[in-house]
Amino acid sequence: MPGGCARGPAAAAAAGDRRLRLARLLLVLLGWVSSSTGTSSSSPSSSSTSSSSPSSSVSAQPPPPPPPPPPGHCPAPCECSEAARTVKCVNKNLTEVPEDLPRYVRTLFFTGNQLAILPSGAFASRPPLAELATLNLSGSCLQEVSAGAFEHLPSLRQLDLSHNPLADLSPVAFSGGGGGSNASSLGRSPLSELFLNDILPPRDSQLRNRSFVGMVAAALQSGGALGNLLRLELSGNNFIYLPRDMFSGLPKLKHLDLHNNSLVGLGNLALGNLTHLETLHLGNNAFKALYNASLVQLQSLPNLRVNLDNNPWLCDCNLVDMVAWLKETNVVEGKASLSCFFPEKMRNRPLVKLNSSDLDCDPLPLDPLQTSYVFLGIVLALIGAIFLLVLYLNRKGIKKWLYNIRDACRDHMEGYHYRYEINADPRLTNLSSNSDV
Repeated sequence: MPGGCARGPAAAAAAGDRRLRLARLLLVLLGWVSSSTGTSSSSPSSSSTSSSSPSSSVSAQPPPPPPPPPPGHCPAPCECSEAARTVKCVNKNLTEVPEDLPRYVRTLFFTGNQLAILPSGAFASRPPLAELATLNLSGSCLQEVSAGAFEHLPSLRQLDLSHNPLADLSPVAFSGGGGGSNASSLGRSPLSELFLNDILPPRDSQLRNRSFVGMVAAALQSGGALGNLLRLELSGNNFIYLPRDMFSGLPKLKHLDLHNNSLVGLGNLALGNLTHLETLHLGNNAFKALYNASLVQLQSLPNLRVNLDNNPWLCDCNLVDMVAWLKETNVVEGKASLSCFFPEKMRNRPLVKLNSSDLDCDPLPLDPLQTSYVFLGIVLALIGAIFLLVLYLNRKGIKKWLYNIRDACRDHMEGYHYRYEINADPRLTNLSSNSDV
């Protein structure tokens, strides 16, 4: 027993040593785990520091340029609809076309602004507006359209420049539409519809004498640039005449609108080359009659329909050929509604119901001013006749009076001659001086 009691404390001491060793082992393991996690956490910090050093070196260089706007970007003053492919910049008082128009735009409304000048390449954005087909610039105070103003618009089909005070329209304003740099070398424009209605008089008084119809004619005839044009509207421009062969460069033209002008005749306007012309609107002008040369041109176009409403037709003998043509042709739309405007006695009579006997050229009455001139001439003639009669009746007294005047002039001249002879002869001069003494 005592030996067993003596072994008991030794065994307890050995067990305590084992626990102590286990505790130390656990502490060692915990220290190793903590050290491994510390190194792993320190490695990202080192990588971050290494990555921060290049950025500090880059910050010394200038910042890179901003990236281009995304394809769907919309300029601040405008309203955009990507679903409808439409951009509206209406009544924003813009002085130039925004450079950051979205690439998807097909229809651009740019009305009610303050453009003044449309320079060359006004729509030459990067990337190009390859899908823009309809461009409306009406009512934007546009005074000048430069050469190649519509470059880089390969899909442009419809252009509206109406209600602008155009004073300077370049002859090559509509040339091209591709990506070339020289406007004169761009060739044919893709335009099929052009609207130049109600062009306002220029604000600058020095530019008002420039002929707008001449500028339009030059642009239409410029190297066949508008050879693809199908519709042309020139209404409300107070045109009195149209230059010769004005539309010779538009072989594909189908619709021509010239209503609400002041045209008095077609003159030498060549319509024979417009073989595809389908509609010609000549209403609300100042036509009084259409003569044979114009009638032949209109009749030569096979598919043509003409509108001649609201013209002041003068129903006299000069209208005989036109009345006969109206009764036979089907070219004129609503020909039954055409009626006389002059003279007063025939006003509102339909042209197609007139006979040749109704179209007599009566002698025109004398103008009141002409009558007064005739009366004045008669009065002056009577006064002259009376004066001559008085002279004839007093011819003897007048003859005696003329003789008396002649004798008086002769005596006076003889006195001058006598004085001259005395002054010229020295002897007579001394004699006269001695006698004076």
